[in-house]
This record gives sequence, structure tokens and C-alpha cells, in this order.
Amino acid sequence: MGLPRSPGTTGDPAIDDRIESLVSDWDCGSSSPFIRELITTALKMGKDNLAEGDLKLYNRALKEMRAASRVFNPFSDERKISVFGSARTKPGEPEHVAAIAFARKMKEAGFMAITGAGDGIMGAAQEGAGRDDSFGLNIRLPFEQTANPVIEGDPKLINFNYFFTRKLAFVKESDAMAAFPGGFGTMDEVFETLTLMQTDKALVLPTVLVDAPGGTYWKTWMRFVEDHLLRLGLISPEDLNLILVTDDVDEAVEEVTRFYSNFHSYRYVGDKMVIRVHRKPSHTLLDVLTHDFSDLLAEGRYEGSTALPAEENEPHLADLHRIVFDVARGRSGRLRELINRINSGL
Repeated sequence: MGLPRSPGTTGDPAIDDRIESLVSDWDCGSSSPFIRELITTALKMGKDNLAEGDLKLYNRALKEMRAASRVFNPFSDERKISVFGSARTKPGEPEHVAAIAFARKMKEAGFMAITGAGDGIMGAAQEGAGRDDSFGLNIRLPFEQTANPVIEGDPKLINFNYFFTRKLAFVKESDAMAAFPGGFGTMDEVFETLTLMQTDKALVLPTVLVDAPGGTYWKTWMRFVEDHLLRLGLISPEDLNLILVTDDVDEAVEEVTRFYSNFHSYRYVGDKMVIRVHRKPSHTLLDVLTHDFSDLLAEGRYEGSTALPAEENEPHLADLHRIVFDVARGRSGRLRELINRINSGL
């Protein structure tokens, strides 16, 4: 256990005491230091002479993030996949049919679907997953976007005013990401997700870009990435490990499910990465990882472990096995290869 989190100060000890007393009376439990800090920040903003528009934005954004957390929290133990794609894809089009089949197969594999709640690919994925196993993250727009009939009126439908709070919910709550052909919004989601993973601002997740059978949308996109971004050195070859492009729904499903066949999750504890797995790692596997993935080591080697003391705030994961190492950060593509190797057991 580290030292208790400092909530900061308003600069006025009497006000600080009143905040502490208020939070104590409200009985926020272990969240109390964070709640005191939120209140302190809000009071400081009141002294900053901020524009009314700015304060409205910050207030509404916080409300939207709270609303999303309240919807997702009861389902925290469920695996979820975000599905992106055009709202303009019509029923019966090959991409629409593929999205229904993909979401249905992911549901059978134990994954709930998260979509933008619109029509087209989003509605298809919601149809495939079914209302009970779907979340809708709707964005309020002056045109085009309304909630699809599958998720309309469901308590798991969340309406957002801001794209940035909506994107945060997509990334924060997902265990995998799939994208079907779409417009600017789909491109935005794909590139942002890849950027966050590449820069260690989001966890590495299986990411599949799915064409309809025989389709070339994502194949053409990948040629652009390889011919320009990769050729010019704007990305690294290992970054391509973060993506699978396919026109085979079954291959896309297998890519996601195989990722979690042994691997469960990972987190950072100081300079160490802690990878949680279902099967106890053998000495042979640890030796192989130390040899083949030495570039991910800041020092030392890969070690088997039980839960670390810093993980005591995640008691539901205590029984999982661990692979622990001093990590050289910034190599997300190689980390994806490492996870693949851990899953293979070789």
C-alpha cells in the first residue's frame, strides 16, 4: 500500500477542513480523497474567472462521464467489443449482413457489443448481439444520428453531447474493437484507437478491420498505411501487429477470442508490467520470453508470480497467475506479439 492520496488544497485551511467534513458526512468511503480533489478543483475553477461556456462544457462532460460509468459498472465483469462502421449502410448490403453475423458470433463467444447506437453497421451489430447484450453510445447531432430500434429505450443507451466523452467510454469499456467500412467517423475511431495503443495511453486490445466477403475497403486502407506511413518511416513495422484486416467473419472472431485464450489482462505497477494469465507459466516459457522478447525488458528477465501487494484493490483477479517484468515502454506492437506468444504457450 502506498501513502494515502493527497487531495490538494484550496490554499485556505478553513475551506479545506469544510471540504473534508462535507465529504466525510457524505460517506464516500475509499473514494473520499478523489472526491475532495474534485471539489477542490471545482472551487478553484470558480476563482479562475473562466468563461461561462467553458464551465458549462466541463460540467456537462463530467455529468456524461458519470452517466456512462453508472451504466457500465454493473457489467464490469463482462467482456465487451466496440463495433464501428457507417450509419448509412443499408440492410441487405454485404457489410450489413457481415456485421450481424460477426456480432452474433461474438455474443456466442461471451462478448457484449458496444456501438454508436445509430443505424447501418451499428444497428446491424446491435441486431446480431441482441438488445440484452448491447450498449448504445448515441451522439446528439443536428442530422442523421438517432438511436436504432434495437437499443432505443434500453437503459444501456447513453446519450452524449460531446464526441470526446463518448470516445472515452468506447476505449475505457472495451476489451476488443472491430470496424466495418464507414466514413470519417469510422476512420476517426480506428486511428484514435491505434494511436492510443501505440502511445501507451490505452491498453493493447485485439483490433479487427472487417470487410464483407470479397470486399476491398480495409485492404485498400492497409495498402495506404503500408505504402505511405510505413514506407516513410512514420510508423514502425511492429505497429502493424496491432491490426488484423480480414474479409472472413470467422477469422475476425477467432482473432479476438484467441487473444483471451490464456491472457486475461495487464497493468503497470511502478516500472513493472504485470500480465495476468489463466495458466501458470512454465519455466520453459519464461526462458523463451526472456530470450525472444528481451527488447521489452528494461532489465532482468520474465518471472512468474502471484498477485503483487499493489494489486490488492483488484481482489477478483487474485487467483490468476502472473508474468512480471521490468518493462521497456513504448513498444505496443511487440507487446501484442508477446501476448500472442503467451497464448501459444511456446
